[in-house]
Amino acid sequence: MSPSPATGEASRAAQQAAATQKLAAAHNIPLGILSICLAGLLFPVMGGFAKILGTEYSSLQVSWARAFGHILFMLAAFLPRHGLGMLRARRPGLQLLRSCGLFTSNLCHFYAITFIPIAKAAAISLTAPLIVALLAWPMLGERTTPVRLAALGLGFAGVLVVIRPGGEVFHWASLLVLLSAASYAMYQILTRKVAGIDSAETSAIYSSVIGAFGMLLVVPFVWRTPESWAHVGMFAGMGVLGAMGHYCVARALGYAPANIVSPFQYFQLLGSVAVGWLFFGDWPDAGTWIGGAVIVAAGLWLGVSQARRR
Repeated sequence: MSPSPATGEASRAAQQAAATQKLAAAHNIPLGILSICLAGLLFPVMGGFAKILGTEYSSLQVSWARAFGHILFMLAAFLPRHGLGMLRARRPGLQLLRSCGLFTSNLCHFYAITFIPIAKAAAISLTAPLIVALLAWPMLGERTTPVRLAALGLGFAGVLVVIRPGGEVFHWASLLVLLSAASYAMYQILTRKVAGIDSAETSAIYSSVIGAFGMLLVVPFVWRTPESWAHVGMFAGMGVLGAMGHYCVARALGYAPANIVSPFQYFQLLGSVAVGWLFFGDWPDAGTWIGGAVIVAAGLWLGVSQARRR
């Protein structure tokens, strides 16, 4: 006996409602923004630990410890619930490219902050969302508009104010932070590409594979045993904070487009100022504040314009 037209129509309506609910759950812009802001608060503390450790240990060892701790924390947190199935990536090539981008970003950043204040490095790092917006068109198909191009120009003008090339306060390590930001932008773009393919848990695990296991070939040559339990705690804490932060990033980019959530990483600047002052007694100079404000304004302008367009 075939179903009546009314029954078939009701079934189609129910299926459409279920699909709509699923789509709404997958695209939750406020939750994506909240997740990226939380990540922006976790990373400065991790950077403070890295700066302390970087004065006594190789940046390679610090970067490896951050990545290896990340892997251990993720496995302990998610393996009992999700099982070994979360280790299967549908796009392993993209996942490994993500991991390379993140490791390059961390290594450059950790080495740079041994020479320059955390807040200054954080201000320069805020160019990552702008670079994401620049790459979102060719890599994600998110069209570039005149407003976006103007915001990009404003943001990079802010970078010049922070770095002040040719001035007395210029330091070559600032260029390493720019390289770190570019690498992190690529990491975010690739995270967005795999967000609908692999789960956030899988992406969080794979993000540190290169740093955790690839660096095992190098770490024995630079290894220095931690001198105190405080250093052991900081080495371990970097992995936990980094893992939680990047899990939040993976969640955020799964909930909302990269060009909307990425500008809200400006919270990281405020956290970095607080960490720099509390840990090291550093307070940003006027140029860093002005340039950072210009970069943040560019990011916010970009995010608001894109939200209105959507």
